[in-house]
Amino acid sequence: MKKKKAIITGITGQDGSYLAEFLLEQGYAVYGMVRRSSTETFGRIEHLMDDIELVQADLLDQVSLIHMLKRIRPHEVYNLAAQSFVPTSFDEPVLTGEFTALGVTRLLDAVRLVDPQIRFYQASSSEMFGHAPVTPQHMTTPFHPRSPYGVAKLYGHWITINYRESYGLYAVSGILFNHESPRRGLEFVTRKITDHAARIKLGLASKLFLGNLDAKRDWGFAGDYVRAMWLMLQRKTPKDYIVATGETHTVREFVTRAFRHAGLDWKKHVVVDPKFFRPAEVHVLRGDASDARRELKWKPKVDFQGLIAMMVDADLARHSTPWARQKKARA
Repeated sequence: MKKKKAIITGITGQDGSYLAEFLLEQGYAVYGMVRRSSTETFGRIEHLMDDIELVQADLLDQVSLIHMLKRIRPHEVYNLAAQSFVPTSFDEPVLTGEFTALGVTRLLDAVRLVDPQIRFYQASSSEMFGHAPVTPQHMTTPFHPRSPYGVAKLYGHWITINYRESYGLYAVSGILFNHESPRRGLEFVTRKITDHAARIKLGLASKLFLGNLDAKRDWGFAGDYVRAMWLMLQRKTPKDYIVATGETHTVREFVTRAFRHAGLDWKKHVVVDPKFFRPAEVHVLRGDASDARRELKWKPKVDFQGLIAMMVDADLARHSTPWARQKKARA
């Protein structure tokens, strides 16, 4: 029996690396789409390089996407690539739209032209809800994005629905609420917190500067959430789902628990800096994932405290390497 083939765009990111691991465990042949770059950013998938194949293509170039699909002939495509950092989307709104919005259209249209039987997953985001009128948010909650990133993701979400309804593609969106891990980029607030907690504990830093500590989010573990992506493409009929824990916690609570896990009092080290506040804040996000739990039989395995402990421990280990100790000694 031939292996099923899957293409992951954004394979070098947090979600892409966890999804690649999961699909390999399911027996897939995994292909990762990467853009030509003068610098390699393969750290998250370095341990997988012997088991996956990287292919060059670009969400800004539809011809390259068509060539990629024709060569590989995948059964499934997971579109995780995007300009995904919300603050950057305010500084680079047009580029964010090109990748995060129009890039979805280019890839969907390439699927339509090459092989409409390909199953397509679009990574939608809870940021589409933004200034939501109700909590928790569910599939019928009106969208009100509060950043160029959220607006671009909303376009990608609706164009996926449009291609499903217009051309009969098996194309679905997973509206994933915040999901973190030790592989999260250092620019994201959760990883910024755990990294600084580790560095302060080890004497490599003394202060952490943050923005709005009262923002509330629904945080889960990225490794749990990629399993839901795969489950969505295994159904007989396509359907969009929310993926979330259903719990909400403030940034302040995340900081408190992370510093406590490192044996620190956060109030002695954390400074609120207005420059880290968003131009338009999203105050509360909490998802209703009851459909995913009931129909996909999905539920998160890692809880909030377990996620924080995992991230802090990983950052403590990383900064405790001989290289990190040498850097501390030279400082």
